Amino acid sequence: MSKKQQKSKQKMTQKQREERIKAAEERAKREAEAKERKERSKRIFTIVVCVILVLALGVPTMALAVLGS
Repeated sequence: MSKKQQKSKQKMTQKQREERIKAAEERAKREAEAKERKERSKRIFTIVVCVILVLALGVPTMALAVLGS
């Protein structure tokens, strides 16, 4: 590290440190929320695909059973 960078770190006030910590916590919170949304949408997509497959396989089978007898 250069001397200038070391001085700037030493001169950081308590308020600046608190702001940096607060910003880091906010970033972590947003990342966690984004991850949760992504997982939820993935789960919903999986359920929708399963329902479509069940209907696509079940409806023709029932139709053949009803019309075949």
